[in-house]
Amino acid sequence: MSKQRIGVLVMSYGTPESLDQVEAYYTHIRRGHPPTAEQLHELTSRYEAIVGGFFPLRENTNKQVQGLEATLRQEHPEVEFVCYQGLKHAHPYIEDGVEQMVKDGIQEAVGVVLAPHYSVMSVGGYVKRAQDKADELGLKISFVRDYHLHEKLIDALQTRVENALGKFEGNRDEVRVMFTAHSLPAKILEMKDPYPDQLQATSKAIADRVGITNWQFGWQSAGQTATPWLGPDILDVMQTVVKAGRSPNGELLAHASREEAVRKILLCPIGFVSDHLEVLYDIDIEAQALAKELGIQLERTESLNTDPLYMETLSDVVYKKWQETKLANPS
Repeated sequence: MSKQRIGVLVMSYGTPESLDQVEAYYTHIRRGHPPTAEQLHELTSRYEAIVGGFFPLRENTNKQVQGLEATLRQEHPEVEFVCYQGLKHAHPYIEDGVEQMVKDGIQEAVGVVLAPHYSVMSVGGYVKRAQDKADELGLKISFVRDYHLHEKLIDALQTRVENALGKFEGNRDEVRVMFTAHSLPAKILEMKDPYPDQLQATSKAIADRVGITNWQFGWQSAGQTATPWLGPDILDVMQTVVKAGRSPNGELLAHASREEAVRKILLCPIGFVSDHLEVLYDIDIEAQALAKELGIQLERTESLNTDPLYMETLSDVVYKKWQETKLANPS
């Protein structure tokens, strides 16, 4: 008896594979409107600064998709899980991934996004595109919405914080740990979107595990649009905490002396699961340049990439969703 084949659509933001693809990529992000020469130059320069023509995000994503398939097959050998990639702004697009599953004869699938936290403007958008294409082609598909408090994910992030704290000399309580994620338009607050609360919950879970109280949350990589985005930005926070001390209950003291100011900061980008532009440029280059200017030590935690615990997290949530769907719709 042959194994049942279940498709897994692994979705992520996507990135160009080379510098000559940046303009097409940026145009897609801008919904078909080409960037100005200045905008294109700025984005291209950022890629050149971190990779010099090699794009790690695409390679990391490819390895994550391969790693998830291997983990699923190892942990659940009774089922033949087949992973497909679907990208928001680059080939293969989300719709391409769905179409390929159908061409390969897949009849049931589970979708998961390489982002632990749900927002209707992020994960919700991926799900809608995949569901629309699946409905068009008659594919039965269900989706993992979030996995921000999965025990293995917290385990992996806890280890990264503990390892990174080891880069600082002296009392680790002097280190301000700042958890970060990609900012989104502030209008999500009016929508009661769960994104900010889920990020706070992940941050607190890690802090409790590690046993740290000197921590806060900051946003990064906000879009350059006319509408306001969630803040404060981590660059603004860095300047604030360096120039202000902290009261026993964690409140900032604008009048504090220089001796009470924060001199050591650890950034933990929990909203990102692999090394890409928002980590390799926005943190490793832009934030580090500000840290040097401020005369402070800035470190960051390692990205999850293909950490076995992260692969197991994804495997767990995909398998659980498939099982739930099977129970809800017995054949």
